[in-house]
Amino acid sequence: MISLEGGGGRAALAGPITLANVNAVLDEGARAFTLPAVTVDLAGVTDVDSTAVSLLLEWRRAAQRDKRTVDYVNLPANLTSLIQLYGVTDLLAKQS
Repeated sequence: MISLEGGGGRAALAGPITLANVNAVLDEGARAFTLPAVTVDLAGVTDVDSTAVSLLLEWRRAAQRDKRTVDYVNLPANLTSLIQLYGVTDLLAKQS
C-alpha cells in the first residue's frame, strides 16, 4: 500500500512486496508517482522477495524515461540484503 504524504513528493510504502502483490503495487506506484521528484520511504515494508528489487528498478526506469526522479529511503534490512545479493546497489543509489 502506498500513501502520499502532504503532496511534497514523499510517499510511504507499507506491507509486503512479493510475487503475490507486486503487479498491484507497481500499478499503484504508476498512478501515485507523478511529480518530478518522489522520495519513497520503505520503512513500513515487511516481507520481500526478488520481485521487490525488480519493482524498485522498474520505478527507477519509468522515472528516468519520464525525466523524473525517484529515490528510496529507509530500506529494511531484508530488502537491502537482496539488493546487495543481486549487485544492484549502485542502480538504486540516490539520484543526483
